[in-house]
Amino acid sequence: GAMAARAPESGGRLATQALSGVRRAGPYDRPAGGSTGAGAPSGTFGGKGKGGGKGAGHQRLDRSKTCPFLLRVFHRIGGHHTLDDFKVRGQEPVDDELQIYTWPDATLGELADLVKDVAPEARTRGARLHFKLIYPDKTGKNVMTDLGQVTTSVRGPDDDKPLAASKFQTGDDLDLAIYP
Repeated sequence: GAMAARAPESGGRLATQALSGVRRAGPYDRPAGGSTGAGAPSGTFGGKGKGGGKGAGHQRLDRSKTCPFLLRVFHRIGGHHTLDDFKVRGQEPVDDELQIYTWPDATLGELADLVKDVAPEARTRGARLHFKLIYPDKTGKNVMTDLGQVTTSVRGPDDDKPLAASKFQTGDDLDLAIYP
């Protein structure tokens, strides 16, 4: 750790020494001996649920081998944006935009945790984060549909709902209302 941090000044020799030993586990590595969920890093589907529900039987996404995509999340305190705010491509409310690199199996709970890192209003006890999906319909006109709601400090049914369980496709946007 500390040797690798000083490596740029020494021409990389220390970094080579520090990294030539045992490889440190990364955030997307699976625990050895299969994935029982016991040591699974957060952000992966461990064996915490009862199974048999939505998503059961789907192949797990290997985030270390799957390229993440850019998810544009437009947030507003106290309510959602209107569809008019998204009428013209390239004129979205960018002042309210959060750019998140994520995967199709990302859950609303994971997205809420990322939002909490940058929006203090989302950290208040009992704050509600309501997600809506914005996507073009067959005519190219944007449509908004409910995705779900996450409440800070209280687990709910939508916390484990992945984006892939909705009509979400790469390139779609999310609108997020934060009710502190």
